[in-house]
Amino acid sequence: MNRYLPVFVALAGSLVSSAFVPSLKASEFDKKTIITISQPIAVEDTILPAGQYVLRLLDTPSRDVVYIFNGEETRLIKTILAIHADRSEPTGKSDLSFYDSSAGEPAALHTWFYPGDETGFEFLRPQHTAAVNSNATLGATRKGPTQRSQPTNTPSTGAGGN
Repeated sequence: MNRYLPVFVALAGSLVSSAFVPSLKASEFDKKTIITISQPIAVEDTILPAGQYVLRLLDTPSRDVVYIFNGEETRLIKTILAIHADRSEPTGKSDLSFYDSSAGEPAALHTWFYPGDETGFEFLRPQHTAAVNSNATLGATRKGPTQRSQPTNTPSTGAGGN
C-alpha cells in the first residue's frame, strides 16, 4: 500500500493543477485575435506600421475596452474604449472593415468582429482622416465617411482568432 502512495499523490496533484490550466490559455472570452497587416493602418489616432498585432478585450462587465498589443504581446500599444456594433450574418473568420481614406493616408480601422459573433466593436475615425474627407479639395473624388469591408484573407490584412 505504501508503494502506491506516491502514485496517488502525483495523480491527485495533476488533477488539481489541470483545473487551473484553462485560465492560462487564450479563450473566446477575451476575443483574442491575431492580425497581420502588410501596410500601415490607423486605429483611432494611432498608426500601426506593417506587422503582426493582437486585439484582445479587457475582462470587464461592459466588455468594450479593446487592447492592441504587438505580435508577441510584450508591449501594449493602445487601449481603446470601443463602441458596440452589430451585423446580421456572423462569419467563421475575424472580420475587419475600414473607413475610406484619402490617397496617401493609411486605411483606418472601422469595425472588428470576432468569428461567429453578431456583435463587434466600432472604432472612431481618426481626426486627420475626418478632416481630410470633410475639407474636400478641388478635384477630390472621395465622398464622406463610407466604409469598405476588407476581407481578412486579402494581401493587405490577415486576421485569425486563437
